[in-house]
Amino acid sequence: MSDGHTLLDTPEPGPRGRAPLLIGGGLAFVLLATVGATAGWVLAGPDESSPTDPPAASTALTSAPAPTSAAPSSAPPVTVAPTIPRTTAPAASSKPPTGYVTVPDLIGDGFEGVRSDLRDRKLGWRLIFGTGLGEKVERLDPAPGTRVSHGTTVKVYVAGPAPEAEVPDLDDYDCADAAATIVERGFYPRYRTGRVGKVRSQDPEPDVTRHWNDEVAISCGGEE
Repeated sequence: MSDGHTLLDTPEPGPRGRAPLLIGGGLAFVLLATVGATAGWVLAGPDESSPTDPPAASTALTSAPAPTSAAPSSAPPVTVAPTIPRTTAPAASSKPPTGYVTVPDLIGDGFEGVRSDLRDRKLGWRLIFGTGLGEKVERLDPAPGTRVSHGTTVKVYVAGPAPEAEVPDLDDYDCADAAATIVERGFYPRYRTGRVGKVRSQDPEPDVTRHWNDEVAISCGGEE
């Protein structure tokens, strides 16, 4: 007889009795593993390679776009004054400079008078005869009104042909005087032996008729 609390009342371990023990032990193991893993993560710190980590500050700084142009300057623009050209042109004057003369208007005058006028103005002349009639001047070159320097030779165009003239007697003339006389008579002198001394001979001979602009050769100061 028993009071109902004997060892026989304790269920014997069996398959059904071991199941709660196995489940309880498994839960304890899982809990301990979870606590251990959590503690290990806290001690080790966050993983740098984790994709959930926030971006570094340096990355944010370097990603800012660089300025593409400099800020406009507030300085005013520099203005360069234009260069004033220099000139060497002489000042205007109502009088021609010394050494210059204006070719006179002698168109229509006789060529001998034109020659004298040009000579008085310290200008040279060259008579150019034509094939027409008369001794009138038809054209001057340089033209009348042109300002030229003293000594300029003016070409005098005569309408008709060169007239005849008589060759002077130049015997015993000084060579320079003989040349002036030849020019005055309308001829041109040609020197055979120089231009110093007395005239020893001439060609053509005196009193021979020739035409204006013909040559008269003279020998002065020595043997021919």
